[in-house]
Amino acid sequence: MALEEHPNRLHVAGAVSIANAKLNILDCDGFGLTNYFEGRCREGKYKNKDCLYIKTRTGEKVIIIAGGGKAGDEKYIKGNSYGMAYITEVNECHIKFITEVFDRTLVSKDRKIFHDLNPKAESHFYYTEILNFHEKKQLQDNNYGYNYGHFTIADNMSITQEKLNEELNKYDTKSVWFARDILGLRKQAEGAIYRLFSDNPDKYIIESPVEYIKEIIKSPLVGVYIGVDWGHGTSANTAVAVGVTNKAEVIVLDEFYTKEDFDPDTLYKKLVPFISNVVKTYGKAYVFCDNAERMLVNGLHTAVMSARINAIVKRCIKYEINERIVLTSVLFATNRLKIARQCEKIQDAFATAVWRADSVKDTRLDDGTTNIDSLDAFEYSLCTLMKQLNRG
Repeated sequence: MALEEHPNRLHVAGAVSIANAKLNILDCDGFGLTNYFEGRCREGKYKNKDCLYIKTRTGEKVIIIAGGGKAGDEKYIKGNSYGMAYITEVNECHIKFITEVFDRTLVSKDRKIFHDLNPKAESHFYYTEILNFHEKKQLQDNNYGYNYGHFTIADNMSITQEKLNEELNKYDTKSVWFARDILGLRKQAEGAIYRLFSDNPDKYIIESPVEYIKEIIKSPLVGVYIGVDWGHGTSANTAVAVGVTNKAEVIVLDEFYTKEDFDPDTLYKKLVPFISNVVKTYGKAYVFCDNAERMLVNGLHTAVMSARINAIVKRCIKYEINERIVLTSVLFATNRLKIARQCEKIQDAFATAVWRADSVKDTRLDDGTTNIDSLDAFEYSLCTLMKQLNRG
């Protein structure tokens, strides 16, 4: 509505990237600008910049589409003055881009700046350097012009109660994800990452994977997957084998762990029998290796083929660490992750995984004091199933 009546022609739609701005502001699942102005808008270029042209009641408007995720991106919007700006997921953007948007709207005839964001740690720069400042100004002057709306998942009227309950069941209520995603709170990631496991490990431990599959859940394995993480220096060479059932449950079947500094050929001689034993016990396996070491992946592939093992060796799809952490948290919260008692290394890895206390960003501690290597191998084993398992 502000665009329909605004006296300025140029405006900005920004996000961490141009693609994100188009997805979240122009499209937005059919609720974006291209839907609202359907039949009156077209995407194009304005002075070689991505934009959206809109026909409004007060003339043509040009929305410059900008990405602001890194230092230097602010240059993209220099040279013009803008009437309004909308930055989506603003606390993912660089502070130089955010402040440049403020500067570029100074001479607007009706200045309006819209931000939306998902919660971060309390000490995130967006709160300490931007939002808190304007909150204080509003408290000092009721006419200052700062407005804030706090929304949670329960405020989304398109989500049914059944779907809401289903989503809530995926969260550990003590986790940083619950505090942020569900309650919408500013929350520092701290302490144990997998509290559900560290507080009650026996809930997730099984004695025998073979018997568990046959007698308890009676759900056949739809796939066997092995993740491999290569060791360097003080880190370990690790492998974790998991089975995934037709109920989207994940069972840690077996593990391989060594801190010995093997040459590649010796390492293959250790790993190949492990893979062979998993295949003989549970069936054909897909082996996903850390993709940073292409030569090691190729070497393991050759060794497995030479041993005539029914397994396929590939480089894994590398997701961000926190995406992998979220998946594991969901599996624990929904009671869909079981671990064979013999797999002591991965149990210890889950129990001791913690957040870095000195980091504003959500960073898993990786200083050699905890077993990150087994966690990596476990996460690599599920690299092709991230979306399916998240959905449950």
